[in-house]
Amino acid sequence: MALMTLRSTTSFLSPVDPNSKLLHKPGADDAPPSCASVPAPSHAAAPSRRLRLVRAGAAMAPAPAAMDHRAPREAAELLHAGGAGPDHGGRPRGGVPVYVMLPLDTVGPGGQLSRQRAVAASLMALRGAGVEGVMVDVWWGVVEREGPGRYDWEAYAELVRMVERAGLRLQAVMSFHQCGGNVGDTCNIPLPPWVLEEMSSNPDIVYTDRSGRRNPEYISLGCDTLPVLKGRTPIQVYADYMRSFRDRFQDYLGNVIAEIQVGMGPCGELRYPSYPEANGTWRFPGIGEFQCYDKYMRASLEAAAAAAGHKEWGSGGPHDAGEYKQMPEDTGFFRHDGTWSTEYGQFFLQWYSGMLLEHGDRVLAAAEAVFGGTGATLSAKVAGIHWHYGTRSHAAELTAGYYNTRHRDGYAPIARMLAKRGAVLNFTCMEMRDEQQPGHASCSPEQLVRQVKAAAAAAGVELAGENALERYDEAAFSQVVSTARGAGLAAFTYLRMNKALFDGDNWREFVSFVRAMADGGARPALPRCDTGHSDLYVGFLDAAKERKAPEAEGAAAAVV
Repeated sequence: MALMTLRSTTSFLSPVDPNSKLLHKPGADDAPPSCASVPAPSHAAAPSRRLRLVRAGAAMAPAPAAMDHRAPREAAELLHAGGAGPDHGGRPRGGVPVYVMLPLDTVGPGGQLSRQRAVAASLMALRGAGVEGVMVDVWWGVVEREGPGRYDWEAYAELVRMVERAGLRLQAVMSFHQCGGNVGDTCNIPLPPWVLEEMSSNPDIVYTDRSGRRNPEYISLGCDTLPVLKGRTPIQVYADYMRSFRDRFQDYLGNVIAEIQVGMGPCGELRYPSYPEANGTWRFPGIGEFQCYDKYMRASLEAAAAAAGHKEWGSGGPHDAGEYKQMPEDTGFFRHDGTWSTEYGQFFLQWYSGMLLEHGDRVLAAAEAVFGGTGATLSAKVAGIHWHYGTRSHAAELTAGYYNTRHRDGYAPIARMLAKRGAVLNFTCMEMRDEQQPGHASCSPEQLVRQVKAAAAAAGVELAGENALERYDEAAFSQVVSTARGAGLAAFTYLRMNKALFDGDNWREFVSFVRAMADGGARPALPRCDTGHSDLYVGFLDAAKERKAPEAEGAAAAVV
């Protein structure tokens, strides 16, 4: 079995050369691929010629004399699922493809592709580990920074080519939110300057809390259908952006670009910005605050109250809902038998969550119209708000827009909406265990995941997952594997590629995790493919030498 090394200089950075051996058919003596994962094509569209050439190249890599020469098909069966072939959806039978999130600033604020050579090295290391592909944020604030309708895709075009040359696939996130101010945000990428100008002249186009604090992370859904952005509605702006992306990358959609995740709120999640960390506004496990005080949301609430025959309910959100950092029992609204369970509380929560559902449906309808027929899968991310899940009111979920309480399933309507648009439900906190959470926060991520899994199954929508926090330990990986086995995940996206991921034991645990996911949940020991101890097999840290695999060592430079 061939083992790859990244000690070469730039061969994997260059476009396919007419004289390259990638254009020649493998002979009988050619070696099989390395024990890396080669992505299977989508059933909706055949891989492009360029991608086929890259994959052919992997099968033609010369092998050390000590390795046996299996037939290409036999060797290919070793790549992804321990001998299991792919199903009609393009992933291994019984296995779950793993993607890895690229750094948030892979494409920086000025539209430049950061650390190109190191990122390319990292992509090759990930491929060697058996990873299916990577995820990248396609920042609205970067692409349309020069003005309305002026799109700069060049850095992303180069990244797509790099992903293709590495033999990987891409999940592209239509990131209509700001980067900065939330958990894990390591850089600052605001919304486009021309949008910020509109915010300055009309502050009500952003979410606003009861104290009048404005949140510039995302445009308020209250003005979805109003021409508040230089004569266009936010939905029109998002649709135009996605249409431009489709036109620019039409040759890659459905093969290299496997999935389009559609951002619908802060952090790209379908939710309100109810727990912002910026400036210490919120701190775990605070309940957060309702975000319904811009003039557009207030107008909608007034109309809903009048229609319900209770005009007095439309003057604003609940007066007794407390503040960001408080606990449920400190408030009149969220306490055990609080206002949330009254007729008024039910009216308000139905309206508040209903507005979020309508927003999600509008954005996904636009995405469906743009990407339908391209072969790319649509998905949407729902936040794993697990704190206070053990209480009756589920306060933190309510302020985020998920009307989920002890007596009501708030995820079933979301799952049905996604099913209507043919979108995958991507859910976070897959790595968390109840026993690891602080008792005073009444957390239950495991029960929450089970509830979302049941909602997805009932609606007939596929479920995918992410980890909520950066974790490299065996316990976290085992929890994901266990969840994936029980939930039948369509895919799992790991947060995130950085220097720590490629460090010794972390990398070894990650490679083992990827294999376990491909094998359908088993956690076997890694095979000692590199019997000669040449340290070429990615993921191994030779105990005696205590030296990193060259691929991992080179990849670590991507985040230095």
